[in-house]
Amino acid sequence: MPPRRPEQRSLLGEILDWMLAPLLLLWPMSMGLTWVVAQGIANRPYDRELGDVARAVAQRVVVTTASPRELAISPDVPGLIAEAMRGEGAGRVYFQVRGLHGEPVAGERRLRVPLEPDGHGHTLRFRDDALGEEPLRVAYLWLALPLHAGEVAPLVQVAETLDRRSQLATEIVRGLILPQFVILPLAVILVWFALARGLAPLNALQRRIRERESHDLSPIDEQQAPEEVAPLVRAINDLLARLDHSIGAQKHFLADAAHQLKTPLAGLRMQAELAQREIDAGSDVQAARRSLQQIALASERAAHMVNQLLAMARAEDREQALRLGEVPLAALAIETVEDFVPRALARRIDLGYEGPAAHAPLPALRGQPVLVRELVRNLVDNALQYTPPGGTVTVRVAHDAAAAALVLQVEDSGPGIPEAERELVFRPFYRALGTQVEGSGLGLAIVREIAAQHGAAVSVADAHPQPQADASPPGACFTVRFPSGGAAGEG
Repeated sequence: MPPRRPEQRSLLGEILDWMLAPLLLLWPMSMGLTWVVAQGIANRPYDRELGDVARAVAQRVVVTTASPRELAISPDVPGLIAEAMRGEGAGRVYFQVRGLHGEPVAGERRLRVPLEPDGHGHTLRFRDDALGEEPLRVAYLWLALPLHAGEVAPLVQVAETLDRRSQLATEIVRGLILPQFVILPLAVILVWFALARGLAPLNALQRRIRERESHDLSPIDEQQAPEEVAPLVRAINDLLARLDHSIGAQKHFLADAAHQLKTPLAGLRMQAELAQREIDAGSDVQAARRSLQQIALASERAAHMVNQLLAMARAEDREQALRLGEVPLAALAIETVEDFVPRALARRIDLGYEGPAAHAPLPALRGQPVLVRELVRNLVDNALQYTPPGGTVTVRVAHDAAAAALVLQVEDSGPGIPEAERELVFRPFYRALGTQVEGSGLGLAIVREIAAQHGAAVSVADAHPQPQADASPPGACFTVRFPSGGAAGEG
């Protein structure tokens, strides 16, 4: 079953989610906070009224002069309380007066005595209490009277049920919250509209990119994009520049390849036509044989060119480069030397290998075995091409423990490479000046590409530096240093 593709996400939806989710979470908290604030607002005027009644009752409390002293209250207190606390939504009202010995003198006996110590002298206080299951709001104060031994300050309490307060708090909450049911959807619509307008420059940028021709890789104007999108535009411009460079390099490579293939193909056609004329004229068989040999040689050159082009394509294939494995560098070098021995013998060149055996323990080299083999073959092939008969070519493999690198060297006794051309020889289709060697000019370009993909460094120097008076050729020594113990680099 193919893996399920992740669902495409909307930037507008993402922003709305992050804006509305906290809003919807805070809304219930806002309602709870509003209810608490509404309770405080509702308590304030009713507490003031309840306190006034408690003070009025306290003013109507008198102490008798008889012994023992007792408290007495004015008979109009119940009427006073009823008159003061009446009104729409008024609940039940209770009062209590306690005497000089803490005994109930008048009013509701079940009201509890507050826990605060007495003797606060007309300091009005409030508390929440209950009478049975009925919640109350209580205003109370102790009377400031001169006390005799064994007496306590008289206590006056006036309590009211919470009916009026709850009704007012509900009205306040309703007045605050009901508009939010209209404002919240309107705010969501306005936010959505503002975000849609804010993202309009992105849509305009998308249209400009879509309207471009496929060959237009010019950079996008950052000034026409929003500031927040400028880093993305710069990244796209960087990608376009790399694509432009890559496509230009490919076009240049294809043009050079076509030019290089044209020569052997033209030679093939010319030699084939020449052989056909000689056969038609019944001329010497030797002449026809020479033409056929030239055809074979030209076809071999064309085949070599095609193989080199394919090798270059493999070296540039990033997907191929990602298929990493353990690379036995010494074994590959020995195998390559053995493959080229017949060719070296045919040209009377001493081809040899110096280094550890094929199965000798060496630090791990992570890479693409096919590409590393191609690198070694191209270096050896290049050395054999430029080494004159009677010369030597030596392949070396060594471990540089200090630099944590595996070193591959291919040294020859050829004419060498002038220092000014040592960077140029790694370019595709470049051949050193003054040489008559047949070749595609791609071998060393392939070597550098493969080395770069493996994080390796390639260098070239004289194999045998000689004083100016010495006429012997300096030769060339190509060195590739692979990082050991790690994965290949991207290059």
